[in-house]
Amino acid sequence: MSGHSKWSTIKRKKGANDARRGKMFTKLIKEISIATKEGGGPDPESNPRLRLAIQNAKGANMPKDNIERAIKKASGSDADHYDEVTYEGYATHGVAVFVECVTDNLNRTVAAVRAAFNKYGGSLGTNGSLEFIFDHKGVFSLKEPENYDEEEFMLEVIDAGAEDVENQEDYLTITTAMEDFGKVNKKLEEMGVDTESAELQRIPKTLVELDDSSFLQVMKFIEALEDNDDVQKVYHNIEIKDSQIELVG
Repeated sequence: MSGHSKWSTIKRKKGANDARRGKMFTKLIKEISIATKEGGGPDPESNPRLRLAIQNAKGANMPKDNIERAIKKASGSDADHYDEVTYEGYATHGVAVFVECVTDNLNRTVAAVRAAFNKYGGSLGTNGSLEFIFDHKGVFSLKEPENYDEEEFMLEVIDAGAEDVENQEDYLTITTAMEDFGKVNKKLEEMGVDTESAELQRIPKTLVELDDSSFLQVMKFIEALEDNDDVQKVYHNIEIKDSQIELVG
């Protein structure tokens, strides 16, 4: 199993925690808000970004009322204004870390991200400094469908543009080129397959292997970033071992 597939497994484990689940809902509501305002209005039929945000919220079992309230609030004249911003740098042990944020206060966010890098011995770099380490890919995570036929399923999604399909503990991770993301998402919809998440992610091209102690040290840093409500996603280039999945709760 590749690093990003193992990272998906870790995120599912952490997402089962109620406090983490609340933070995940906050991040999803922010994406719904931005998608409504920036993507073309409150109608998901004519707003692909909003349609995807709703799809991901449903995949995370967010109540329908929460989704509708978020869309309604974002459509109003008193809607919150958010900026999307990214930060790049290195954790200890040479681990590359890419942080995507959505914020209503840029000064607060950069101060908090910088403080986390400093506290855990990392160094914040300049935008673009990690471009050579990460590829932008489409990634779909889903439970193995009922009556799953591996060969037939793989033929369908690969024909639509999928580059890779991995199966871990009855969960599938499908990876696509960024330009094929929409085609694969449409194919999964046509197949009647519900995804838990469908998003563009930054997938590392080069990986760093860590011993368990160093791995836990860097995970504490990543968790500190993820606990910040302004942080939407954190990417890294750790080569996660199967045994290390169990170390993160």
